[in-house]
Amino acid sequence: MFIPHTDSEREEMLKVIGVKKLEDLFKDVPEAYRFPKLDLSPALTEMEVYSEMQDISKANENTRDLACFLGAGAYNHYIPAAVDSLLRRGEFYTAYTPYQPEISQGTLQAIFEYQSLIAMLTGMEVCNASHYDGATAVAEAGVLAYHHFREKRTRFILSLAVHPHYRETLCTYLCGYPELEIKIGVADQNPLADPSSLTALINNNTALVVVQYPDFFGRIYEYSSLAKTVHEAGALFAVVINPIALGLLKAPGDFGADIVVGEGQPLGIPISFGGPYLGLFAARKELVRKLSGRLVGETLDSQGRRGYVLTLTAREQHIRREKATSNICTNEGLMALASTIYLSLVGKHGLKQVAELCYHKAHYAAHKIHAIPGFSVYGDTPFFHEFVVRFPDTVTVEEVNQHLLDHDILGGYDLGNDFPSLKNHMLIAVTEMNTREQIDLLAEVFKEVSHA
Repeated sequence: MFIPHTDSEREEMLKVIGVKKLEDLFKDVPEAYRFPKLDLSPALTEMEVYSEMQDISKANENTRDLACFLGAGAYNHYIPAAVDSLLRRGEFYTAYTPYQPEISQGTLQAIFEYQSLIAMLTGMEVCNASHYDGATAVAEAGVLAYHHFREKRTRFILSLAVHPHYRETLCTYLCGYPELEIKIGVADQNPLADPSSLTALINNNTALVVVQYPDFFGRIYEYSSLAKTVHEAGALFAVVINPIALGLLKAPGDFGADIVVGEGQPLGIPISFGGPYLGLFAARKELVRKLSGRLVGETLDSQGRRGYVLTLTAREQHIRREKATSNICTNEGLMALASTIYLSLVGKHGLKQVAELCYHKAHYAAHKIHAIPGFSVYGDTPFFHEFVVRFPDTVTVEEVNQHLLDHDILGGYDLGNDFPSLKNHMLIAVTEMNTREQIDLLAEVFKEVSHA
């Protein structure tokens, strides 16, 4: 009964299904709710709608207009023009899963290449394609561990330095199971405590331990010792990554990770006011049949020609229904393609160069800010491209961020939103997109608001 149908077409369809008039289709809906009056504005022409939407969009400020020092999970990186150009080709322009290999060879090959690149980047043996975002990837790691131990291990341990949204999403998935213990760090722990404190929580009932690398506060830890402790207890060890950082840092597979998850947005995907993004998920080969999502494999057809197919999908709800271990559906294939193109363009050495630029520019910014009276960069732990700044008591993070906007600067993340003990602490992110002039201006505004 859509708008393009003529009156005669509507009458014909109603006749076929044995209904006299359109209203009869809604007879099972209580009469009081059938045809409510909608408080809608008068209809507009396409030209009027376009003009109004443009006016609304002008209220949005973005990283084209502002110098961005906001990270906390979404980052302003340079995206080569070729990424968007290739992404918009009609044969790729879908996020859905290519179930018909005979007409989807290009998409399937792209996904296969994506899997190979992420497996190499993380140092893992298998990678799926893919998840909605970093948060759902972390949650699915919990689901994998739950089913891997056949529901016999019930303790899940997450570092307080794992992104707060990721922890909340895992809880959304698992906290409804009354037999499960979700341990978020040690009770009353300083969120900036060393992750080695998690060893006190690990026991023979532990299914999964999750840490972040670099962590939510940007700090870099070597997790080999913690991974060994986790494995000695028979549990799985999951690492949440920033993929750009792996251009410079040791791969999680090299220090004992069983599962590697993360947000793929830094790999050629714009911030886009919050999405769509890409959930990375890689693991050891032994866990391949517990992975949610899809895996594309390479094979030969009846004539000996190379081809690509969906190799493993049987865990999904559309195949096994109540036996499924996951309800992940759409595979964010378009975003996976964007990251594939990005990684192919920059290559191994280019990714390292991007990571080094982020690292050195962040350390330059930290040095400038730490020198301002009243401001201090928290701790002496090595960090990648994010760091925590403690503000003087005379100003709040909210006040400073508002003042920064007046100078066309998007300031850092207010850590007091998630960690009460870190009130008046800001998380600042610096990428290759931030110029020396922007960093110097940020420091000058900090001086201004503190009257230093």
